[in-house]
Amino acid sequence: MKFLIVDDSKVMRQIVKKTLREAGFGDVEIVEASDGAEALTQVAAHAPSVVLSDWNMPVKSGIDFLTELRASGNATPFGFVTSEGSDAMRAKATEAGALFLIVKPFKPEDFEKALAPLRAA
Repeated sequence: MKFLIVDDSKVMRQIVKKTLREAGFGDVEIVEASDGAEALTQVAAHAPSVVLSDWNMPVKSGIDFLTELRASGNATPFGFVTSEGSDAMRAKATEAGALFLIVKPFKPEDFEKALAPLRAA
């Protein structure tokens, strides 16, 4: 498996990587991007198995990144890892094609549960 982690905070990308390892994903390849625009380039260059993206980022937000990704016909499994988790935001994420939304702060179990269907596939 190959993960693309998208967050404008380098520290948060490191925390997500550490948490993924703690959740049993220590053997996966990880590619990073600092915003949605860079993430589109990384998807084209690296064809990740899963995208984990923040929502609020400069240049191109996570929801704009997801919308553009889906409009291009790309169906890569996509989940948000973000600080907001309102019902409206969850609905918007699902409508745009996200499989899950993990709210910060998170635990390894949150990733285990969200990614279990993808691990089984």
